Amino acid sequence: MFRNILVHIPSERPVRPVIDVAVALTIARRSHLDAVAIGYESMSAAGMLVEGGGAAVAAVIGAEQERAQERANAAIAVFEIEAKLAQIAYGTRTFAAIPAEAGQTIGALARLYDMTIVLQPELAKTSYDNEIPQQILFNSGGPMLMVPYIHKGALDAHHVGIAWDGSRLAARAVRDAMPFLMGAKAVTVIAVNEAAGDDASSDQLATHLGRRGIAARVQRLTADRGDVQGAILSVAAESRTGLLVMGGYGHSRLQERILGGVTRSMFDCMTVPVLMSH
Repeated sequence: MFRNILVHIPSERPVRPVIDVAVALTIARRSHLDAVAIGYESMSAAGMLVEGGGAAVAAVIGAEQERAQERANAAIAVFEIEAKLAQIAYGTRTFAAIPAEAGQTIGALARLYDMTIVLQPELAKTSYDNEIPQQILFNSGGPMLMVPYIHKGALDAHHVGIAWDGSRLAARAVRDAMPFLMGAKAVTVIAVNEAAGDDASSDQLATHLGRRGIAARVQRLTADRGDVQGAILSVAAESRTGLLVMGGYGHSRLQERILGGVTRSMFDCMTVPVLMSH
């Protein structure tokens, strides 16, 4: 029931959207909230040194680690102010790391929690904070709630939309979102380009949700392959959906996780908070 929540507090991007959502959700769920902030170390300065030997390189690296830690501490300090004012049960953790290690570390840490809250990447701003959601999605083994960087205030989960395609990942996301679905006043199952005769159809999902006391309506629509994400968000806007639930798709290429098309589009252009599971 989301009693143990983790939130990633960006050290190089705005923190207010994720703090507001995480603190309000913790209050509503009577949960424990842990916050983690990472300061990213740059190795470029040390790499440019050609004179001075190992001592000079060590000094540069040490100074960079200190600056990175300071950035993480500054981000977590903003969270602590809000957590204390809200009188919630919380914990904090900060660390400095090179980008290649930061994602793996926080991905493993997130495996201990019922849900992890992250900020949507913003392509216009270069920061490794943008890479953290993808690392958590693929490495945590649990649900990730991604908050738009334009979001303001608490999460409004009174109307929940489910992006349903009958896949294993969509089913996993529905199960992970069950606490939200059980508490919602309205649930819409959004089926895009659904084929007739699917074994796990949108109608069947609505029937199974009904057995849990969740009254869900089905909205089917067709869209070009490149505009599935846009169609989903259009339904969400028209029905004033406050939370979307969907599977997080991706594939491996040269030991790297690549986001699937619809998932990538949602990362780039989401307008409401999205709970994703992989």
